[in-house]
Amino acid sequence: MTQDEMKQAVARAAVEYVKGGIIGVGTGSTANYFIDELAKVKSRIDGAVASSEATAKRLKSHGIEVLDLNSVGGMEVYVDGADEITRNFHMIKGGGGALTREKIVAACARYFICVADQTKLVDVLGKFPLPVEVIPMARSYVARELVRLGGQPRLREGFTTDNGNVILDVHGLNILDPVALESEINQIAGVVTNGLFARRPADVLLLGTEHGVETCK
Repeated sequence: MTQDEMKQAVARAAVEYVKGGIIGVGTGSTANYFIDELAKVKSRIDGAVASSEATAKRLKSHGIEVLDLNSVGGMEVYVDGADEITRNFHMIKGGGGALTREKIVAACARYFICVADQTKLVDVLGKFPLPVEVIPMARSYVARELVRLGGQPRLREGFTTDNGNVILDVHGLNILDPVALESEINQIAGVVTNGLFARRPADVLLLGTEHGVETCK
């Protein structure tokens, strides 16, 4: 299987977890494949909550109703990809810049289904630069604090999040305790959130491999 074929395979597998109600949907290439598969069974669901403007646009293009998170009581399932994930289901997310809304929607769902191809599975997080969403006036201060933590932050040039903020991509981290680091970075004044999903990890990993989809729980 090619990487795209792996992504398509896990997207199809994720639809099996869609039983009804309202579905949370993530952002990125694998999530886009899931949206395309979800469109085939859209009669099962009452609508979807999107983690980004791009996801909302794609859902609407398939005739799937997009709901405001404040108008729903909760969701059974949230489906999203990862930039890196460990066997403990700790993740780095935010390569597409939607980390804050992704983290909010994931927090509201009973189950987080991560869909990823085998290239995203790692033993230790950190090779993929860790995105940190920052209020613009705090950019320099936050960067200095991230250096103090051992990282090499770089401004994502020409990019603004859906929330109107900037992103610092932090290189050079070897993240041995992702739960602790997630909390420590979030305590820096000016940080909205960071791309570590460790305090609320995935519940199920659908991993696309050359031999098919591996279900990890």
